[in-house]
Amino acid sequence: MSEALRTRPPPPSAGARRLGSPRPAPPHQRLARAGEGRSQGEQHHHPGPPSVWRDLYLASWVPVVGLEIHVQISSNSKLFSGSQVQFAAPPNSLVSFFDASLPGTLPVLNRRCVEAAVMTGLALNCSINKKSLFDRKHYFYADLPAGYQITQQRVPIAVNGSLSYSLCIDNKMSQMVTKTVRIKQIQLEQDSGKSLHDDARSQTLVDLNRAGVGLMEVVTEPDMCCGEEAAAAVRELQLILQTLGSSQAIMAEGQLRVDANVSVHHPGEPYGVRTEVKNINSVRFLAKAVDYEIQRQIEELENGGTILNETRSFDSKLGCTIPMRDKEGKQDYRFMPEPNLPPLILYDAKSLPVNMNHQQVVNIDWIRERLPDLPSVKRAKLVELYGILPEHSFTLLNEDGLAEYFENVIKQTQMKPKKVIGWILNDLLSYLKQHALTVKDSPVSSFLLADLLNLLERREISSSAAKQVLEELWKGEGKTPLKIVKEKKLELIQDQKELEQICQSVIDRQEDEVIMMVLGRNQKVLNKLIGLVQRATRGRSNPVLVKQILEKKLSE
Repeated sequence: MSEALRTRPPPPSAGARRLGSPRPAPPHQRLARAGEGRSQGEQHHHPGPPSVWRDLYLASWVPVVGLEIHVQISSNSKLFSGSQVQFAAPPNSLVSFFDASLPGTLPVLNRRCVEAAVMTGLALNCSINKKSLFDRKHYFYADLPAGYQITQQRVPIAVNGSLSYSLCIDNKMSQMVTKTVRIKQIQLEQDSGKSLHDDARSQTLVDLNRAGVGLMEVVTEPDMCCGEEAAAAVRELQLILQTLGSSQAIMAEGQLRVDANVSVHHPGEPYGVRTEVKNINSVRFLAKAVDYEIQRQIEELENGGTILNETRSFDSKLGCTIPMRDKEGKQDYRFMPEPNLPPLILYDAKSLPVNMNHQQVVNIDWIRERLPDLPSVKRAKLVELYGILPEHSFTLLNEDGLAEYFENVIKQTQMKPKKVIGWILNDLLSYLKQHALTVKDSPVSSFLLADLLNLLERREISSSAAKQVLEELWKGEGKTPLKIVKEKKLELIQDQKELEQICQSVIDRQEDEVIMMVLGRNQKVLNKLIGLVQRATRGRSNPVLVKQILEKKLSE
């Protein structure tokens, strides 16, 4: 099975366009056509930013957004087989007999996947079902060789949770509000394979490496009302999963995929017909897709149209959603109990039998006791321990490894945390983003940055010199900050007599400025003189000391 399996192109779904029928116009063209016959000022255009339409419509329309989030579990092997899990492996190189659905093969549940689901459920304040069941969800597609997916439709592993997340007001990190979305359930299920469509050859290639990989489907209640809320909730969930280690949640690698269910209705009326936007693989695209879909539905209804219960996808290039298949004829998945898997039984401290081998069971209380601090707790601790701003704590945790880097620098420097955070967020982070590097890949270790900040704190170098040293450290040549300072002669002039002579020389050449200072004590003039001294010393003078010397000489 070393080559991609070749199949015919998948048959069209029930709602697919028939050959010969007119191709539907793109959404932005349909929105424009809906306004044909009106004056130019009344035309409906391609959706703009949310702020444009929220004020116009949201007084009379209520958007409703719910999410289905598919999370790939961090595990060495698949959910029901021993096949390895590896991203970007050669096609069909990680496929067991069970993954390929050969007759006679049976599923064996992966303990690690169960523990990851329990851990995630506890972190999301869910009730963990001590007895959960597996079901078969039947649908026929080339990348699902068994013709069904093993999932948990009737009794999932976790239910009735909640996820709190922070939302910026008017895109200002300094103004935040905390919101909560309810978690309906978390269920274990298999992933499908990948179908790679080759339009030029009119064929579809199937890669089963992903088939059978363990997933958690996190289903939220429809508690959100815009793309910004949906994106913030998913971003917080991503951080929680990474903190727990239950998933790497890298959206670019398909480890976290989002389906958004969107509808609109008038206040006080029942929910409207919903559409589902499938397989969104970016937090930024999620916000755009939800906001676009809300506006599309509102404009459609305002123009006298109706909303179809359909599945759509988000086109990131056009910035709009496009139809995939309709759901009006609701698909019957023929759910049935999985006959080859017994009920999944979990225990807690009270229900665990005394004579049972602890290695053979999953203990909910044991997992609960070992939960790490969640992102919300970490942020609160950073603010309390170091006195940094809440918005800075969000930035530290949003970048993988940056909070640990910050704390390591704090342990090795005498500089105050508020100053350290400025160097990390303004200088180090900009370097990392400029070179597309992660914190772990940074050539400037926490030890080197702390060493540099210590030189600055002891007033051995100036801030401008420190930035030059940081640039040199970024080259990764193995030099220490002190060695760079010595080589480039960046150390501050410590001889006060030498500084006094330089200051006097500047004063002698600036007669007009000196007269202005004597008459009006003009601060701008003083700053100019300080700058001239800095230039004369090539940045090697301490501005505070220079100011003191200048003020003393000008007052004589």
